[in-house]
Amino acid sequence: MSTTIAQTAVVDPRAKLGKNVRVGHFCVIGPEVTIGDNTIIEDHAVVCGITSIGDDNHIFHGCVIGSAPQDTGYTEAPTRVEIGHGNTFREHCTVNRGTEKEVGLTRIGDNNFFMIGTHIAHDCVLGDRIVIANNSMLGGHVHIGNDVTISGGVAVHHFASIGQLSFVGGLSRVLQDVPPFMIADGNPARPRAANVVGLKRHDYSKEDIEVLSRAYKLLYRTRVGIETARGELFGSGPIRPVLKHLFDFIDHTVGGRNGRGRDRRRSIAA
Repeated sequence: MSTTIAQTAVVDPRAKLGKNVRVGHFCVIGPEVTIGDNTIIEDHAVVCGITSIGDDNHIFHGCVIGSAPQDTGYTEAPTRVEIGHGNTFREHCTVNRGTEKEVGLTRIGDNNFFMIGTHIAHDCVLGDRIVIANNSMLGGHVHIGNDVTISGGVAVHHFASIGQLSFVGGLSRVLQDVPPFMIADGNPARPRAANVVGLKRHDYSKEDIEVLSRAYKLLYRTRVGIETARGELFGSGPIRPVLKHLFDFIDHTVGGRNGRGRDRRRSIAA
């Protein structure tokens, strides 16, 4: 099938559209936009800025992709949005392009599912197979690993990181990094348990699940401290990759400000 553009859509002639792209009524596609094969853009969506969208994406009604960052320091620099393949953006999702404060890029991977009203702010970096439920908001510079689930109404503080295969409960206020393989919930969000259901669904071994459950109990229930927990877990058998990944993430978190490993800005008082 060939690319089809509704008569009421406005597509700049300089935009690059792949094969079998469908653009709905009253859409606006800017001059520096690239859209891959088999992507569907439903009615009233806007794709602007320097934005690259891969193949097999589905962008629903009212989405705005590639708009200027909501950052008072932004000065119309030619920053970008890059989106991979197989993503779904349900109604009224927003994705802002990057700023010059990092590398000028907001990046989204493959096979993600963003429900109604998801906001992805400037300079965010998202991996693959992420699910974000209705009306959740990512502040600027947020990083999210693969296979993460974020429930509805969640607000994630700028510069926070959410680790691989974690689960964030609904209406949570995420002020600090969420460790990989954990369930976090609350206001503010705190680790509540190992994400056993998620680990099973992704075919992690019984040994991986057991050692991560033990790590959760030592770190967040009995609170023995990072080094004591590390010594006990690493000294009791082979060091499993999931355990090393967890402690590498925690070490990075500790090196940042206010529980956010990527926040390396100097404090105002410094």
